[in-house]
Amino acid sequence: MSGFELNKLFAAVLCAFITVMLVGYAAETIVAPEALEQDAVAIEAASGDSGSSAAAKPKLPDPIMALLAEADTAKGAKISKACAACHSFDKGGPVKQGPSLWGVVGHSKGAAAGFAYSDDMKAKGGIWDYDSLNHFLTKPKKYISGTKMNFAGIKKPADRAAIIAWLREQSDAPFALPTDADIAAEQAAFAPPAEEAAEESAPAEATHH
Repeated sequence: MSGFELNKLFAAVLCAFITVMLVGYAAETIVAPEALEQDAVAIEAASGDSGSSAAAKPKLPDPIMALLAEADTAKGAKISKACAACHSFDKGGPVKQGPSLWGVVGHSKGAAAGFAYSDDMKAKGGIWDYDSLNHFLTKPKKYISGTKMNFAGIKKPADRAAIIAWLREQSDAPFALPTDADIAAEQAAFAPPAEEAAEESAPAEATHH
């Protein structure tokens, strides 16, 4: 191969190399990616308080005061047997895993002698009236998060009324039954808000075609 032909070959390779470099540079310059200053589509983070009517609302237990006067105390006595491993119910009964429940209805919370109550229970304050017993027996740890009582709760309002009515009788001086005013106040407190009740009672709008 002559020197002239070698020079031509070298020139062709050099031109090809230069062409590739120029094409790469041009491509980077023309289509170089740029960071967006903001997202093309705004994405909102999930919020615990949406402000909508669909937001979860705490569910209240069903009212029970109207059931107490005619509650089945014999059924309440049967229900109490499931609690006997942790509680005594007789006057002067011993403290077990839980406090004695003699005279508990109308008694101050966290005040039965001989039992080491949780700080949350002692801080709750007030007495074990029908409203607080209804809440506590529905779901103890929801009513008092730090309670030592490991019990899921009593789902049916009639069963809660039965055990509360029976507990009321385990006392030297049974707590007064709810008055009509107490019953009305409980039902008003547990009623849904006016706007929610209106939405539930409003008839569905007719669809016209």
